Amino acid sequence: MAELKNALPAEGSIDCAQKRKLPEESMARYRRNLLLTLAFCLLLADALHWPWGMGNTATVFAWYLLLALAVGPAELFRRRESRVLLGVNLALASTFALTSNPLFRWWNFLALAVLVPLHAVSGLGSRPWWDARMPRERCGLFFQGLFGNLWACFAAAVPEGRKTEKKEGDGQTLTVVLGVCGAVALVSFLLPVLISADALFAASVERLNWNFRFEIQYGRALQRLFWALVFTPFVFSLLYAMARPRLLCPSEEKKGFRADALGFVLALAAVDGLYLAFLAVQSAGLFGGPEYVESLGVSYADWARSGFFQMVGVTVLNLSLTLASLCLSRREGRAWRALRGLCAVLAGESLILLASAAWRMTLYVSAYGLSFKRLLTYWGMGMMALFLLLGLWKSLRPDFRFCKWAFPLALAGWLVINCVPVDYLVARNQVDRYLDGESPVVSVRYLLYTLSYDTISQLERLDGERPLSQYTKDPRWRRGETLAEALRGRRLDARWDCEDWRSWNLSACLAAGRTRT
Repeated sequence: MAELKNALPAEGSIDCAQKRKLPEESMARYRRNLLLTLAFCLLLADALHWPWGMGNTATVFAWYLLLALAVGPAELFRRRESRVLLGVNLALASTFALTSNPLFRWWNFLALAVLVPLHAVSGLGSRPWWDARMPRERCGLFFQGLFGNLWACFAAAVPEGRKTEKKEGDGQTLTVVLGVCGAVALVSFLLPVLISADALFAASVERLNWNFRFEIQYGRALQRLFWALVFTPFVFSLLYAMARPRLLCPSEEKKGFRADALGFVLALAAVDGLYLAFLAVQSAGLFGGPEYVESLGVSYADWARSGFFQMVGVTVLNLSLTLASLCLSRREGRAWRALRGLCAVLAGESLILLASAAWRMTLYVSAYGLSFKRLLTYWGMGMMALFLLLGLWKSLRPDFRFCKWAFPLALAGWLVINCVPVDYLVARNQVDRYLDGESPVVSVRYLLYTLSYDTISQLERLDGERPLSQYTKDPRWRRGETLAEALRGRRLDARWDCEDWRSWNLSACLAAGRTRT
């Protein structure tokens, strides 16, 4: 809206004491948005009963449609930041209609739970998106909008009467709506009670062909209506605040804290020295081979398969230490110059640690095969290497905006890994290793019931008439069940997901359409 641009003064703050002293305006134009908000909340309450599938995709798309109607499409697409976040959120929402991997679903759900609120109030804050303090400010604005205007919902639904005398017929529409809602609520509560209380009445209802899980279906519909009515005031409060941004008060600017760089220099010098000693031992193990490692009383297999997750965690700590030192230190004197050099050394050592972790991970995968966690670890190490390169560049150019590049890079990397068929690659690797004789077992239970339906096409390459216990070498694993029977049951699960549009996804649809047994 036009007033959004001029909503905040040049200093980036607002007199919160006057936010209630705004010019009165008619609430008539908000009634349409109130009805649309109620419809959206019905969809939201319905999607919460089917948490995974196209229902999530439809809910996010419906939210942005409602948002565009509330604040105007021009405002939603005006700034580049808003356009980028809109594309990212819609792409993440689309993954629910494409994949069936439970871990990706949870992570994407959490990502949307953070990104959608940040995007909703992106035009109201005073801090730029690349400022590290931006999430805190926008979180405060989001909750102000969510809880600060609950009265707006009732003001739009029950507009204040004019000071003139009411004409005959005024308020009849509201009376009818409230009467119908009360009648539906009473009948919804009493009818199931009467059905369970009297067998004759229950038989009469059954003769009317109302016995198709009447209590369950009607009870669920009433429950969703209840939650939709609960959500509506809060969602409408946020939309109303975004349409009138002067209702929200961004946080005030505070002067950043700066400390003497000497303390960071001492800490970084100790850490750099420790990593030099660690890398010396690592280099001896990497280039000395199995003979050198076993001469120290350590199994080469145990050494190769341990430590890579810890090394990834260490690099996260190193990057945090580098950024904290560069951002919180006073930029003056020899201590500052020494700090920049030590930060560059730490970034270089962290890159070598990542390379060592990747080498040991490769040794482990060559011996035991791929898994979802191991493939994601490869992706995480690649992303951490890019972040460390950004940290190295910041140590050379202190004015470089790290978050301005790291935030888009993180979002782009997450979208890329969502487009990679991780489960398919894991299943293909394990089946190939089994067929080539490199591994005596296949983790059938892991591939079938932990990962998504994308593994079915690869498991069908195995002999379906063999019992599962012969593939897993575990006699306790359903000794009489064959692989073909397990795959048939998994395809039935996929068909069940595709029966309802809210749980439908492309992965389940492709698996359900396979006819091979």
